Amino acid sequence: MKILLTAFDAFDGESINPALESVRLVPEQIGDIQIVKLEVPTVFYKSIDTVKEAVEKEQPDAVLCIGQAGGQYDLTPERVAINIDDARIKDNEGNQPIDRPIFPDGAPAYFSTLPVKAMVQEIRAAKIPASVSNSAGTFVCNHLMYGLLYTLANHYPHIRGGFMHVPFAPAQVVNLPAPTPCLGIQDIAAGIEAAVRAIAKNQKDIRTAEGKIH
Repeated sequence: MKILLTAFDAFDGESINPALESVRLVPEQIGDIQIVKLEVPTVFYKSIDTVKEAVEKEQPDAVLCIGQAGGQYDLTPERVAINIDDARIKDNEGNQPIDRPIFPDGAPAYFSTLPVKAMVQEIRAAKIPASVSNSAGTFVCNHLMYGLLYTLANHYPHIRGGFMHVPFAPAQVVNLPAPTPCLGIQDIAAGIEAAVRAIAKNQKDIRTAEGKIH
């Protein structure tokens, strides 16, 4: 099995992105799973094009994109991406789209085709906090997740895909008000490895309660 594992570069004035730093630590072979890694620019549309080219070249069985979500304390596989860009900040090339559809001919939303609940359970079994997220935001993370799922639905329906957010690394919160959540890069990497194993083991998701009240 081959899994394309992508991660964004640093953005919003940060010197590192824990998504990229942790993906770098993930082995290139996990059991019989081949891992192909890809650094992705935190830029609207360029991020989609970068991943699309890698999918075309590598023809993976699944794609898992990783991004930073400062302020959360756990790893969160995303359930759904919505067809809207509404950027609170600029991307790494100064773009700041507001209230704009990602693909005008796309569905209002696409659900992850990865086993998000099984991923959460596998990450927790590795002693790393995790939960299912029902919003990937409206910045480049949601943009890429939507673009990936749009691309797979229209051109590669046999390939599964999705997105997972990870917390700040400790170095990023040193000068932030306490308590700002963070997680060590090694722990994030271990959580990503667990998510990869869950993707390989579960063609379909498990049925378990992971919903939220609000």
